[in-house]
Amino acid sequence: MSHSFRYGGQALIEGVMMRGPRDIAMSVRLPNGTLETTHKPIPSIYTGRLRSVPLFRGILVLLETLLLGTQALLYSAEKAASGEEGEEMPKAMLWLAVAASLGFGVLLFFVVPLLISRSLDQFITSDLVSNVLEGILRMVIFVLYVALIGLMPDVKRVFAYHGAEHRVINAYESGVPLTPESVQEYSTSHARCGTSFMFVVLTVSILVLALLGRPPIWIGIFSRVLLLPLIAAASYEILKWSASRQQNPLVRSITFPGLLLQRLVTRRPDDSQVEAAIAALEAVLEEPAEPDAA
Repeated sequence: MSHSFRYGGQALIEGVMMRGPRDIAMSVRLPNGTLETTHKPIPSIYTGRLRSVPLFRGILVLLETLLLGTQALLYSAEKAASGEEGEEMPKAMLWLAVAASLGFGVLLFFVVPLLISRSLDQFITSDLVSNVLEGILRMVIFVLYVALIGLMPDVKRVFAYHGAEHRVINAYESGVPLTPESVQEYSTSHARCGTSFMFVVLTVSILVLALLGRPPIWIGIFSRVLLLPLIAAASYEILKWSASRQQNPLVRSITFPGLLLQRLVTRRPDDSQVEAAIAALEAVLEEPAEPDAA
């Protein structure tokens, strides 16, 4: 079944968020067991013409994911805990939460591997080998981090909702009725998953940063922070291109590591979790005014 708009979403605390052409919907399981679905319009900056500009749209998607995703997570946490009407976080606090999250990610996945690899420079004479080692360390740290947080019971439930989100999107794109029974037949992996995006970012960063040689440590740290938006933008274009060509054996073999990595961040959902994902998707389904690739 062909769709001009590529629906997608993310797992929440006891729920799922889905993004449509013009709005997002959040379905959260309340403490009393009922499912509450709300939706809100997406700010025009994320849906305007700039969304179709190559490279720039990747930065917009990253910004949208960080801001709207964080806001949705905090909203779902409050709803799932108390069932009361969730209050929207003040913009200043939202930006602070996003900045802290982004800063932690840059520190853990970019600065720490750089510092570790630099500590071994006395044993490595090749700049290329040192940069590749840094990239491998970056991937290892990312995989270990995801695997460790996946051991937490609360995170396991979030990962199950992540699996529900993927199954519902896969079922919708296959054109089958959106019922828990039919949706449960589909995979918990999806080519447009943010985890696959992260794998592409980590891979592209090896290629880009290898071109910089081994500058002084502070320049190295600054360059990784400065180049991250460009690396993310290029990675988005690669993911977007490959996601629409999954029938090609070569493309699928290249994207397979990212799909394999998704096994760490998804779990088999139960029917109630699938119901939440279905409700969120049905709330935003419509015929878009123009194609998108969210």
